[in-house]
Amino acid sequence: MALTTIKIQTETRDKLADLGKKSESYDTILNRLIDFYRDNKKKE
Repeated sequence: MALTTIKIQTETRDKLADLGKKSESYDTILNRLIDFYRDNKKKE
């Protein structure tokens, strides 16, 4: 699996870390948030 780097503000990184569990990677947290958004967005 290929990896990449994205630049985000330190504050954004901290908020993201607060949403995750201690053992979760940022990739796992982001995927969970994406899935939640897709499952809950309004149908247009």
